[in-house]
Amino acid sequence: MRRPSPVFRKYVDAATFAVPQVVASDGAPLLASVCDDPPQPASASTVSAGTRYLTTGRYGAPVLLVVTATAFEAALVDGAPVRTLVCGIGPVEAAVATSRAIADDTPTAILQVGIAGARTLPHASIVLGSEAVYCDVIDPLARIPRVERAEPDAALLAAARRALPDAHVLPIGTSGRVGGGAACEVEAMEGFGVLRAAALAGVPALELRAVSNPVSETDRGLWRVEDALDALRGALPPLLEVLVDA
Repeated sequence: MRRPSPVFRKYVDAATFAVPQVVASDGAPLLASVCDDPPQPASASTVSAGTRYLTTGRYGAPVLLVVTATAFEAALVDGAPVRTLVCGIGPVEAAVATSRAIADDTPTAILQVGIAGARTLPHASIVLGSEAVYCDVIDPLARIPRVERAEPDAALLAAARRALPDAHVLPIGTSGRVGGGAACEVEAMEGFGVLRAAALAGVPALELRAVSNPVSETDRGLWRVEDALDALRGALPPLLEVLVDA
């Protein structure tokens, strides 16, 4: 049986310290772990203000890191026995932030979560990534080899399919711009960055998305973001149950 883990919040304050302050989930300050380095001054150009983590501490227990582009997506797992990283928008921010989180907190698995666009799937569809495709670097005429795809961990994907039997399992395109994932049915902006960083570090990872809009819809006011978030709210509890216990 899984033992409940205490949940803490870490915040990076760009105006003061590079090392996040550690506070309890109720906001009360806590002493930093003996494993933490002393705070060092940082500038706003090197640390993004407001970056948030949830952590269970460094005691050797299995840790699932949930990576999202935005704080409102990260809020979907508030209270769960996981860590969260708000990485920012786009594949570069996602890769850099994930690499740093892996180095700092050594997660045992990573789940990348967020909303997505799709070409034909209806809104609120749940999608598990069978691979992350970096659409921005695909060039059929290229002569120089490049990494275009990152695969999820097979065991994580198998567990996710058992937890979410109705989810679509498809390649998910990653692009730095809306509409840039033309090679795939589903597109988002961070998956490849997260999965590639995880693969290079030897950490198993998986991408989960909910469709909020047709890719062709340019009016952001017509995107059904809340419906997509509701779909993720329904999908995450059974998924986290199997991934945390895995």
